[in-house]
Amino acid sequence: MRVGAFELSDPIPDLKGTHALAVLHPWVDVGSAGTMAMSWLEDHFGAEDLGELVRPGNFFDFTRYRPTIYFKGGHRQMTIPNTVIRYAKREEGNDFLFLHILEPHMLGEVYVDSVLRLLQMFSVERYCLLGGMYDMVPHTRPLLVTGGSLDTKAAHDLRRANVQASNYEGPTTITYLVSQRAPEMGIETMGLIVHLPHYSQLDDNYMGKVRLMEVLSLLYDVPIDKADIEKAERQSKELSLEVDRELPLKSVITQLESHYDARTQREKEEEMPRLSPEIERFLQDIDRRFSEN
Repeated sequence: MRVGAFELSDPIPDLKGTHALAVLHPWVDVGSAGTMAMSWLEDHFGAEDLGELVRPGNFFDFTRYRPTIYFKGGHRQMTIPNTVIRYAKREEGNDFLFLHILEPHMLGEVYVDSVLRLLQMFSVERYCLLGGMYDMVPHTRPLLVTGGSLDTKAAHDLRRANVQASNYEGPTTITYLVSQRAPEMGIETMGLIVHLPHYSQLDDNYMGKVRLMEVLSLLYDVPIDKADIEKAERQSKELSLEVDRELPLKSVITQLESHYDARTQREKEEEMPRLSPEIERFLQDIDRRFSEN
């Protein structure tokens, strides 16, 4: 069945009270925190494939998202980057759509329209973007999660989980139009973005995954994998050992802790203490080096 630019497999599942969870590549999923959290939910609820874009080349530049080749049964195969849709039905509570979104390089408005038509077809009640971003935060404090919801119960749960309202301004992704236009269709929107330390560049950041799972556990009554908690604790301890060996970095952490404490206790930006020029240059240098890689 064709829905916008997507082709869905038959039979089309009958979903109830559907919530759509999405991760976006490559813009806002550092440390793969959002991907790992959503993949855990897919495994936990036995998610099944539902569909993908019919012609992903209409939206993606394959010199930027590279196809890959592999051998299967002695024959060379190729996978083409795509936006993949999966679903899971639950005995109790709402069912799920899982959207693995790739940021489009062209025809962005058509891409967004197709995602919205998909949400509308399954009568989605909530669209939630999961992800991670680098920020001036220390690993020695509970990781910040920013986001929010207009739904009273969800907003209450988010406050219990210390999710803060986002005040981000700056470059964004065209897929943010999904969150802007979905409320016009009666769909609640939510974003849950975990903030990870600049100085800790991990491919698989379990500290970020566990923090997102803490919020998702409140929202959807799902357990948190003990193995993930152990991996997160191990990463934190290893990072602390590394910091202890680097005196300049230890000084950075002290200032970040002070900045974090003020940030979590005060709402007015002018009341927050500024980082020293040396620390700001240090963090800017980290941003520059990673943007070049």
